[in-house]
Amino acid sequence: MRLGWVTGLILIVPAVAWIAFELGLWPNAADKYAQCKSSAVAGGDDLGGPFELINTNGQTVTDKDIITEPSLVYFGYTYCPDVCPMDVSRNAAAVDVLADRGLSVTPVFISIDPKRDTPKVVGEFVSYMHPKMVGLTGTPDQVKAASDAYRTYFKAHEADDDTYLVDHTTMTYLVMPQEGYVDFFRRDISPADMAEKVACFVENQ
Repeated sequence: MRLGWVTGLILIVPAVAWIAFELGLWPNAADKYAQCKSSAVAGGDDLGGPFELINTNGQTVTDKDIITEPSLVYFGYTYCPDVCPMDVSRNAAAVDVLADRGLSVTPVFISIDPKRDTPKVVGEFVSYMHPKMVGLTGTPDQVKAASDAYRTYFKAHEADDDTYLVDHTTMTYLVMPQEGYVDFFRRDISPADMAEKVACFVENQ
């Protein structure tokens, strides 16, 4: 009788574990961030990668120079009338919420408007947004390469002067050092909710 119960448990427990895993109730041991992820994007596992850009001091830097701790990466432009300032301010607020919890995260702003966004212009923009924010620009080729790595979209409107607008992707990417992209956030998320989700990744790294 006892042998029958033991045999039954041997068969039932793996089955229950498999069902729980399929329903997302059992963490994937191969992915330490499985319990943190709530979003998906096409080709997500291939997002991100090496980049070479120019910092606010006019120096050429790479992703290894910039992503030295968990970072919130956003592609935008300083002349953006509303969307970019709101998104970047939200990211900065989330970084402050995380700091209050003892977690250090860097906000990163990458310009997709190299024609107007010189290192000086980007420097003034990020210094106004957050003292810890890293600002990056580059040549058109450098900016396109970085944008392509994260599969973001941008296209400047045609104009006869420098008052043009630029259409662009508005997601924020969470990037971990030595690991790369791990998740993204849409622009409708609040600073508190963003901080809560980021904290899960940071605490499990």
